[in-house]
Amino acid sequence: MPMTLADEAAERAVPPGRHPAQRRILAVLTASQILGGIGVGTGVAISTLAAATLSGSEAIGGLAQTSAVAGAGVLAVPMARAAARHGRRAGLSLAYGAATAGAVVAMIGTAIPSWPLLMLGLFLAGGGSAGGLAARYSATDLSGPGRTARDLSIVVWATTVGSIAGPNLAEPADAIGRDLGLAAWAGPYAMAAIAFGLTLLGIFALLRPDPLHAAGMRTSGKDAARDVTGDGAEDADGGPPAPKVSGWRALRESPRARLAVAAIAVSHIVMVSVMVMTPVHLNHGHASLSIVGVVISLHIAGMYALSPLPGWLADRYGRVPVLLIGMAVLAAATALAAVSAPHDVTRLSIALVLLGLGWSFGLVAGSALLTESVPLERRPAVQGLSDLLMNGGAAIGGLAAGAIVTAFSYGVLATCAMALVLPMTAALIVGGRERT
Repeated sequence: MPMTLADEAAERAVPPGRHPAQRRILAVLTASQILGGIGVGTGVAISTLAAATLSGSEAIGGLAQTSAVAGAGVLAVPMARAAARHGRRAGLSLAYGAATAGAVVAMIGTAIPSWPLLMLGLFLAGGGSAGGLAARYSATDLSGPGRTARDLSIVVWATTVGSIAGPNLAEPADAIGRDLGLAAWAGPYAMAAIAFGLTLLGIFALLRPDPLHAAGMRTSGKDAARDVTGDGAEDADGGPPAPKVSGWRALRESPRARLAVAAIAVSHIVMVSVMVMTPVHLNHGHASLSIVGVVISLHIAGMYALSPLPGWLADRYGRVPVLLIGMAVLAAATALAAVSAPHDVTRLSIALVLLGLGWSFGLVAGSALLTESVPLERRPAVQGLSDLLMNGGAAIGGLAAGAIVTAFSYGVLATCAMALVLPMTAALIVGGRERT
């Protein structure tokens, strides 16, 4: 298949070598992932229980996670626009600013108490997840040849620390909050607000030079950046002006980008759909909360702890082969989950670890493929659209998962998830052959 203009432009945009600021950029992004992950993890650990307690409805409690996921998807759009116009620092600052405000609103919602206000806070707090996802793309702007997936995976890996620490800090934060006179559940949201606020300050103060601007000036120079968009208005940092190309148009022009976005979305939808209903399935087997916590912790470790592995493999052997491995692992995970009884904790634990690992392969390799499939000036728009689609699909998948388990069973849900993986695998095989 002949290369499109977008594909050719993307290849021309690859920097000639490692930028001297890349090590610093990765350090700042890694620290932000740890702090931001603590904020996300602390809020996630109690959101369902807090919403159910305030509303008196388990159904509303179940919508708490959906509110945060939906918020992450919706906020991806203004984040992408801010990044395109003013650079990565502006986009990430917007995300963590919204997350900080959301955690404060959620804290107020628990104090009044008002579950609708809590839901609004959780929606805004989704900016923490949106910022964490966008940070992986920020790590690639100044990557040298053959380093894109590995640099991206380092930032994804850093999420491990916050994701594991956050839920474990929720109970102590709640106890401290009550000792200080705060309402029940308010303490963890106060901690989340502090974590998001520190992340915001760190990004705003330390993410310099802005990686997207530095990449633009490096690959084409400021004069060429003006030529790309047709106007000479620069950002305050001296970077290129905002591109006037939509993410949808960029996807239409690049088959590789469409393939990457589809693979990322399928990986995320399958992972979220099965994961959110696993605690319910375990509860049917009378598993204790501690057992449920261990299973979910193992799942999170599968998602993040081994992310450097798909990063290294993708840089060495190519993006599509690693995506195919991810689909195979997701298929194995859903097949194992489909035949796991509620009391079979060991089998479900293995399935959830594989589910997280397959997601990691899909996210890392898919994000690297997407980044390299569009020219630099179009990346923020396409990357933001990708995050919108993956989070929007996951929100719908989470709702559908609850309905499927209620009407049928957890096994049927896992089988439906596998049904998404198989056509995606076929598309990757066809796409890989066409590319070669």
